[in-house]
Amino acid sequence: MIHAVYPGSFDPVTRGHMDIICRAAKMFDHLTVAVARNLNKPAGSFAADERVELLRRCTANLPNVTVDVCDGLLADYIKRIGALAVVKGLRAMSDFEQEFQQALINKKLNPDMETVFICSSVEYTYLSSSMVKQVGSLGGDISDFVPPEVKEDIINRIQNRA
Repeated sequence: MIHAVYPGSFDPVTRGHMDIICRAAKMFDHLTVAVARNLNKPAGSFAADERVELLRRCTANLPNVTVDVCDGLLADYIKRIGALAVVKGLRAMSDFEQEFQQALINKKLNPDMETVFICSSVEYTYLSSSMVKQVGSLGGDISDFVPPEVKEDIINRIQNRA
């Protein structure tokens, strides 16, 4: 059984994230979507536990996908849960540089893990959580950017913070 992890902040989850999750779920026997809790970053729009709940609703129809919180080093987390690979989504070449560097560091920290890059589908190459928050906080329609299962939660949160 090949178990992979798709890590990210998912603050908030977007249709681009879901595209990568659905495609990775077809490639691996089991996929863990790991919400990264980064203590070095300012608090996000959603707490890690809230992001986990939003993602669980979005992945409820994917039987081989689980959602978890990842604290600490990704390389250690991968080892701890027995996964073999990490999945990283790429929107542009600028993403690749940073993700490639992280992949090499993770490989040094955990030689047994591999990184698999999945290119974003064309319709999501421009999409980021930051853009969703910006459009939503200014009253724009985010329906095309976020999964319908969590759209209202996201609108309520980002408009109340604006």
